[in-house]
Amino acid sequence: MRILWASPLPPVRSGVADYAVELLPELARLSDVRVLADPDGSGPEPGGTIAGCPVVEWSTRPAAGDVQLVHLGNNPYHRWLLDRLQLQRTVVVLHDAVLHHLLVESTLAVGDDRRFEGLLLEAHPTAGALVRARTAGVTGPLDPFLFPARRAFLQGLSGVIVHSRWAEREVTRDLPELPVAKVGLSVEDPGAVDRMLLRRRLNISPHDMLVMHLGFLTPQKGLHDLLGAVAAVRRQQVPARLLIVGEGEHSESVGSLVHDLGIEDWVGFTGFVPPEEFLPFPAAADLGVVLRSPSAGETSAAALRFLACGTPVAVSALHQFLELPEAAAPRVTPGPSAAADLARIVRQAHTDPVGWKLRRSAAREVYLSEHTPRSAAGQLVSALMKMVR
Repeated sequence: MRILWASPLPPVRSGVADYAVELLPELARLSDVRVLADPDGSGPEPGGTIAGCPVVEWSTRPAAGDVQLVHLGNNPYHRWLLDRLQLQRTVVVLHDAVLHHLLVESTLAVGDDRRFEGLLLEAHPTAGALVRARTAGVTGPLDPFLFPARRAFLQGLSGVIVHSRWAEREVTRDLPELPVAKVGLSVEDPGAVDRMLLRRRLNISPHDMLVMHLGFLTPQKGLHDLLGAVAAVRRQQVPARLLIVGEGEHSESVGSLVHDLGIEDWVGFTGFVPPEEFLPFPAAADLGVVLRSPSAGETSAAALRFLACGTPVAVSALHQFLELPEAAAPRVTPGPSAAADLARIVRQAHTDPVGWKLRRSAAREVYLSEHTPRSAAGQLVSALMKMVR
């Protein structure tokens, strides 16, 4: 099989860019892969290589017999890929089941109000009120989730790859004529990690209960609930500490809330961590936390990075997260009880070390079952062979 790969690439700080460099070596073992250069020139240049694959001009069209594999996420990093969706033998890997933000970034953000109206109404004929509100400069926080805009981008493809059964059902409901296949999301295996040495480097004592958050800081990631849970268990004499790994425009407001809760001594911020240092980080934690409410059905590489390190991860009890076994991914109910739910899980990790050790084994088993790059590459090639003949 010959694949023309189109996605954001490093140094873009995108989960899809990380996914690309981690999966491409295994995919190249099974197929002939060429990778499109990013048109902004920030990544590898044409004529070079990335992850062992040759890089070609971003304008390169698929040759006869190629499968063009376009990766779509719900952010402006993917805007340059939209023109390629009209080419023959194109399969999309859908990293977010909601594409409303991508629609806005590719239309309203560049002054094309008419195209926004046409595409949104094509995807959602009942969205006239939203179009009028947008024209008047009014938006609501739930608009993207009520109007995910999948049909605006996915019609006429050879197929769509998703990473959860929930996303598979959602896409099939909107586009019943479109071939859809689920393939496990992959992250790189950190291998054997000296967990105690890593904790010492992070100044975490063996007696501390380390809770960790990975990724960009956004309001949808439940940071208020996470900080509230840490404050609650500290008052219950649980020696919890929180390490927030990542960056984002909300870092300052998160810091202010930490101060207001009086938990500055137990919360640390790393900022951006280079990829070569980041991979083993989740192994240091006793519990990872990945909350999304509302959820765009996004694939969570953060959750899988915890599982790859054998670290249980508390997740929101909705959509794709419910497909993870509870033993590896204890549930947090979205809404007013979220902080209390999370505090209960942290306390359980502290008071039941034997049970928590079993959860660590379960976490690693989930990762090995279908989320290694080798496994995901095999699943992906098998799905493409059925979709594109």
